Amino acid sequence: MSKGPGLFSDIGKKARDLLTKDYISDQKLSISTYSDTGVALTSTAVKKGGLSTGDVGAQYKYKNTLIDVKVDTGSNISTTLTLNDLAPSTKTIASLKFPDYSSGKLEVQYYHHHAAFSTAVGLKQNPIVDLSVTLGTPTFAIGAEASYETAAGKLAKYTAGVSVTKPDSCAAIVLGDKGDTIKASYIHHLDELKKSAAVGEITRRFSTNENTFTVGGSYAVDNLTTVKLKLNNHGKLGALLQHELIPKSSLTISSEFDTKALEKAPKFGVALALKP
Repeated sequence: MSKGPGLFSDIGKKARDLLTKDYISDQKLSISTYSDTGVALTSTAVKKGGLSTGDVGAQYKYKNTLIDVKVDTGSNISTTLTLNDLAPSTKTIASLKFPDYSSGKLEVQYYHHHAAFSTAVGLKQNPIVDLSVTLGTPTFAIGAEASYETAAGKLAKYTAGVSVTKPDSCAAIVLGDKGDTIKASYIHHLDELKKSAAVGEITRRFSTNENTFTVGGSYAVDNLTTVKLKLNNHGKLGALLQHELIPKSSLTISSEFDTKALEKAPKFGVALALKP
């Protein structure tokens, strides 16, 4: 794949991931193994409240083809087939879920030095068609995405965004919800390995005149341990500790408090991921 501006979904992704990724409020255990034939097997169990769910997934990669199959405790089977460079500089992704055949989707991504395109079509009658385009370079990108409902003959959503990326920072502005919200974010890395960073994000919803401002950051205590914090103007405080127990295996402990209603019970989450 050529190095270009990336897909539209990449605009603001670094700041978004720092504020949301690995923050959990449930208990999760995942165990991965690899067979001699190259098949990766992953078993996952999740407990949220009084409900427990689980799934078993198998992933196999052969040359430019990746096959992913997952079976969950609800008897659902999800299959994803990814083909890299089926045509030059493209990625083709086909997904299907049984028994809900209508959830199937076919997506094609195209990467160029100065552009990236993506289109996805639901595999059903009167599908929703998603389109996105990004123009620019790895340091500056501008793009838009839209979803078209073929049954209603109208746009279901449209979003536009711009991002500026430097070696140690990234700023982005995204206008979404059909122009009802605007989100601006900025992330600054504090070390060369990019394990420590500070981030700020502000969201304005015009229809309700509501503003949400969130600040956060991550700090690498050592090579094995990272802590993360985030706080918004509504008083929601999130904290996270992630420790690498052995290579590729980690323990994550997460919590969220409402500082404006301390009488409420805080949310806690624990995730243990074991890999060989």
